[in-house]
Amino acid sequence: MKRENFGSQFGAIMAMTGSAVGLGNLWRFPYMVGVYGGAAFVLVYIVMVFLLCLPILNSEMIAGRRSQTNAFNAFRVLAPGSRWKWVGALMVFTPLVVLSYYSVIGGWSLEYLYKAVCFDFTAMAHTRQELDGIFGSFISSVWAPIIGHTVFLAVTALIVMLGVKKGIESFGKVMMPLLFFLVILIAVRSATLPGAGEGFAYLFKPDFSKITPAVCAAALGQGFFSLSVGFGIMLTYASYMDRQAGIGKSSVLIAVSDTLFALIASCAIMPAVFSFGLSPEAGPSLLFEVLPFIFSQMPLGGVVALLFFVALLVAALTSSISILEVGVAYLVEEKHYSRRKASLVIFAGTWLLGVLCSLSFGPLSDVRIFGDILFDFLDKFTSNILMTSGALLIVIFVGWKMKKDDVRNEFTNGGTLSASGRMFSPMYFIIRYLAPVAILVIMLSNLLS
Repeated sequence: MKRENFGSQFGAIMAMTGSAVGLGNLWRFPYMVGVYGGAAFVLVYIVMVFLLCLPILNSEMIAGRRSQTNAFNAFRVLAPGSRWKWVGALMVFTPLVVLSYYSVIGGWSLEYLYKAVCFDFTAMAHTRQELDGIFGSFISSVWAPIIGHTVFLAVTALIVMLGVKKGIESFGKVMMPLLFFLVILIAVRSATLPGAGEGFAYLFKPDFSKITPAVCAAALGQGFFSLSVGFGIMLTYASYMDRQAGIGKSSVLIAVSDTLFALIASCAIMPAVFSFGLSPEAGPSLLFEVLPFIFSQMPLGGVVALLFFVALLVAALTSSISILEVGVAYLVEEKHYSRRKASLVIFAGTWLLGVLCSLSFGPLSDVRIFGDILFDFLDKFTSNILMTSGALLIVIFVGWKMKKDDVRNEFTNGGTLSASGRMFSPMYFIIRYLAPVAILVIMLSNLLS
């Protein structure tokens, strides 16, 4: 059976950007900005993305396109007969765990999109406490979150079933431009609110005294999460890339698009937060508790809420599709499943674990693992251990195990790309020396915090 590939470089970049642009940008990045000091975090984040995360992204893409196979088999192809195959197993396992709780949040976005469609946030006057209570009551209930989780995961599986070109690439080509358009509209509306200037100052006027080792560690960790590095997604997608496409150019476009979207999302949220005198340090509750209150008070808030939760759902889907594809590619190529059967098998496994994650906010809230409910434990376990371990191992593999000439040939398309040739030496130095040290610092910081 002939292996599927992306039909165009634009389609490949849109799909890979869609993987990067997700809940990490629209949900996680704005609240991380609030928790870690505003513009100081933004500045450090941009430096970390282009200094360290971009070379790690290049490492995954080089290994993926060089091997032309799934995340598990890539290491067997590039290092036959070695124990590196277990890194491939890690990179198939990690996204499946991530998808199980990621789809729960996707289900929440479906519920809040339904509320926005019904204009629930503006149909009646809500206090902040009432809206907080609505969210808490929803996630701690049994059936509604599970239904949302099921529908979200089913839509993800259906798109992946359609294949690389007809499903993943087609969805990305349409939805990524739409997503940027929606978030820009919301940012424009947010900018017109009284007092919005304070929010922009918070985002873009750094207080350098707030740049601490903890902020640096958080920014680099957010970069891993946002760019989808360390768990086989970019490796898998790069294996579908055309041989003529430039990895360096593609990775820069992905990083720029991802960072730009995160900044636009913050411009859509933070000015509104300051306009209504709320705290930017609300943390993870910012999206589902603070913003609905803002929408309830804002002129044309019902329309803005509808646009926002459509954007949130699209962002969640573009990432969940890429996460699911890692496991599907493994089952199709290694176990010779049909794409439909592989999608259904991954759906079943992640759905079951996701149900347990959802119930951990309600009936299973007393079940604790190292003091955390299952949802929080899996989030920390994947972010602090699995993803960082994957990122560390991929840079060691590309920097120390693969032949330097092979890495150079893949990155420069056999020496035909002069710009990539000029970028190669500094990038290779970072992959070999700086990136491993930075990732180890992040791992230790996360484990000791």
